[in-house]
Parts: sequence; structure tokens; C-alpha cells
Amino acid sequence: MTTYPTSTGMTSSERRASVSLAGIFALRMLGLFLILPVFSVHAKSMPGGDSAILVGLALGIYGLTQSLGQIPFGIASDRYGRKRIIVIGLLLFALGSFIAAMADNMLWVIIGRAVQGAGAISAAVTALIADSTREAQRTKAMAMVGASIGLSFAASLALSPVLYQAIGMGGIFFVTGVLALLAIVVVRHVVPAAPALPPGRVTIREVIGNVDLLRLNYGVFVLHLIQMAMFVVMPSALIRFLDLPLTAHWKLYLPVLLGSFVLMLPPLLASERLGKSKQMFLAAIVLLFVVQLGMWFLLSQQTTHWILPVGLLLLFFVAFNILEASQPSLVSRLAPPAGKGAALGVYNTLQSLGLFCGGAVGGVLVQFAGPASVFIMGAVLSAGWLIIAANMKNLPRRGTVQPAAV
Repeated sequence: MTTYPTSTGMTSSERRASVSLAGIFALRMLGLFLILPVFSVHAKSMPGGDSAILVGLALGIYGLTQSLGQIPFGIASDRYGRKRIIVIGLLLFALGSFIAAMADNMLWVIIGRAVQGAGAISAAVTALIADSTREAQRTKAMAMVGASIGLSFAASLALSPVLYQAIGMGGIFFVTGVLALLAIVVVRHVVPAAPALPPGRVTIREVIGNVDLLRLNYGVFVLHLIQMAMFVVMPSALIRFLDLPLTAHWKLYLPVLLGSFVLMLPPLLASERLGKSKQMFLAAIVLLFVVQLGMWFLLSQQTTHWILPVGLLLLFFVAFNILEASQPSLVSRLAPPAGKGAALGVYNTLQSLGLFCGGAVGGVLVQFAGPASVFIMGAVLSAGWLIIAANMKNLPRRGTVQPAAV
């Protein structure tokens, strides 16, 4: 058992663990996100790339193979140690990146993306963060991970068009493989030694049957389905409404992402401090619902003022970042201590299924029902999430919970 001081701030060990593990997430997610802003346009130059279904499958297959690996990787991290499983997953991600880098048609891109996704380490990384931090500091640590994901997304939006112009899609995939190998160096030499795993075993049935965890699992599925489906549509929509060439999209995405962090952090931290996390959570889902309706309205117009798409993107990322930062912390607090890896494995499985379904279903909807249908689906799913989340627990104010034994 690790003993922590009772200070209200993070210890040096907690900061080092949180920052380094968030950095691993950022390096890996940057590799994933780099293709999003340009792939749907680039694919048209490849054999098979004229099919919106294949494009959506290439974007989303990563999530399908992630979903197959998250629970086994999470359980393995509970039994054999977090770091070992993280390194194995990063090696698989690098291999898939190099396969996709050499692809000359959509089939090989899809295979490469599938192998990338097989390195399902999200549960092991978040479980290691939970092991290494006190409960009173865990939301802050998970928010660092959420911020790292958001910052990597922002960086990808800025870098992707520039890299695409300089080194092409194959070069971008090669860079993602190198980033995964760099992340292994961080795991081995920067991340502090992992605490001893809690004693005992928790069955997967106990985790899957937990009603509070089920609500969060549904929520992360919906959130990432909506995110991926949006980016089947958004590159072309921005070209249409803002007359913004693909290589200049970062000029919009970067300030919008940075602005969303500025807007989301004060209410997120205040809600944790005041014990109003449930209210903030529900408000973010409402905002997500409103954005989906707004996007549907936008795509039904022939022309629009620039402020509408920019404002809707800003509000989407505010909602997304709040939900992305708060949900893993809630899972780690509600899960049995000896089953954090398993619980986060289930959670990340639903997250990955959301990515897959968002890409695949988004492609089908665009091809057969038009781009606006993507946001009708998003609005319906957001409304369902709000109803389900309304009965979730309102956890105590941060600092009122005893530190967890790890």
C-alpha cells in the first residue's frame, strides 16, 4: 500500500506520473488524429477511395479493433502489471502505422488501421494513473489526460495539412509509428515505477453489471461516435461554407481548440470543488445536444455567416473536453479497487466501439441520406444520453473522500 500525504495539491510523484502518462496519451493520440483532417479528401486519390463507406471504415476500423482489445488488455494489466501491457500495445500501434504508411490502396490502409487499433492500451494507462494518484487528485490527473488528448487533437489540426503537403499521407502514417516508439521510451524511462497492484480479483461480470459504470460506458460510446461521425462531414463542410482550403483548416481548428480549453477548465474545476460534478456533466450533454441541432441547421442552409460554424465548433469542443476529462475519473472512482483495469477496459471498449460506429455509420449516412443526417443521429443519441445520465450519482466534493489504497 502506498501512503500519501494529506496535502491538497499533487505530490511530485503524482505530478510526474500524471504528466508523463498524459504525454504517452498525447503522443499516441496525435498519431491517430493526424489523419482526420485530411484523409477523407486524400482518399479520393486512392483506389477505392471514392466510396464514402470505405473511407468511413478506414477511419473507424481502428475503433473496432480497439474495442476487441481493451478488456483483455485491461484485465492483463490487473494481473501482470500496467507498464508491460502498455509497451506491448505501443509496439502493435507502431506496426500498424508502418503498414498503413506503405499502403497503395484503401484495403491496406484499413488493415494498417486495424493493427494500430489492436494496441489497446487506454485502459492500462488510465488504470496506472488511478493507481498512482489519490482519489482527491484523480479528476485533476484525468483532466491532464483529457487536455493532452485535446492538445494533440489541436496540434494535429495545425500540423496535418502542413505535413500532408510536405510528406504525403504515407509520411504521416510513418510519423505516427515513430511517435509510438517514442512513447515506449517515455514508459520505460520517465514514468515512475508502478505501485503494487491491489490484492484480490474482480470478475468481468461484476464490472459489466455495475449500473453506475453502465451509464458512463453508454456515454463514452455516444461521445466518440458523434466525434468521429462529425469528421466524416466537417472537412467538406468547412470548404463549402467558409471557402477555406484544406491546408488552411488548422487556422480555424487551433484557436477554437485553445479557446475551448480556456472556457471549459474553470467550470470543470469549480464543479469538482463544490460537489456539483453531476450538474456540470448534465450541462455538457445538453450543450452537445444543442450543437448537434445547430450543425443540422447549418447543413440545411445554402450559405451562412462564418460565425455559425465557428461558434458551433467552439461549443462542441467545450462540451467534448468537459465530458472527456470527467468520465475516466468517475469510472476509476466507482470501480472496485482490484478491478480498475477491467472497468476501464470495458469503458475504453465502448469508447472504441463509438469511434468505429461513428466512422462506419457516418459514412453510410453521408452516402445514402446526406451529411445533415449525421447530426440528426447525434441529436437523438445525445438526448438519450441525457435521460440515462439524469439518475447518475453525484459524487462527494473533491477532498472529502479518503485516499484509496493502492
